[in-house]
Amino acid sequence: MADVLLPDFRMTQPPRPENSTFDSDPPAAWTFFRQWLKNPLAIAALSPSGRQLTRQMIAELPHDARRVIELGGGTGVFTRALLEHGIARKDLLVLELNEALYQHLSVCFADVHVVCGDARELKSIAAAGGFLDGGPVDAVISGLGLLSMSKRMQGEILRAAFDTLKQDGRFVQFTYGPKSPVPKELLAELGLSVRRGGFAWWNVPPASVYVYTRSRSRAVQAVRTEGKG
Repeated sequence: MADVLLPDFRMTQPPRPENSTFDSDPPAAWTFFRQWLKNPLAIAALSPSGRQLTRQMIAELPHDARRVIELGGGTGVFTRALLEHGIARKDLLVLELNEALYQHLSVCFADVHVVCGDARELKSIAAAGGFLDGGPVDAVISGLGLLSMSKRMQGEILRAAFDTLKQDGRFVQFTYGPKSPVPKELLAELGLSVRRGGFAWWNVPPASVYVYTRSRSRAVQAVRTEGKG
């Protein structure tokens, strides 16, 4: 587990630097690519997610979503889209394990809760920093490479994520594989359901969006029978 750089979310956030933009020097895409070269197994793609995939990820948020957690913030593509969608900066927590990408996010989004830490420790990180003082969140958006992870690691991440979500909260994930990156047996073990969202043909590489929610047991309807006279 990596050490966690944990800010206190209850304290006033520092003002955003005037020159802090997504295209600041070094360029975001180059920062992302350099980190991929260092550790290709830990970084899911060669380049940040494209606009089509970003739109499809944001479209899967609950219509009334107010508080959101992002896992694997990368260069901030989804972060920026969430803010443009209307998520308040104080209601957004971004988790990034890679130190260089964390530093990049901290500069570009100085007034957003950005934490360097492991997604498997999400609940304790969010709770310790006061982010869960406002209650469970509406959605978790994930840019993590679940497809390359072991079943055990997937389970630890999903458990941690759903421990922070409302009962009807959503876990939104993209993948480059042909099907859900989480196997059916793990979904059953965790009591989760999955549906496929959009497919981003123009992303590099093309990607599918999946939405995970808690399974709801079918209500058993009572049938009244009348005795025969």
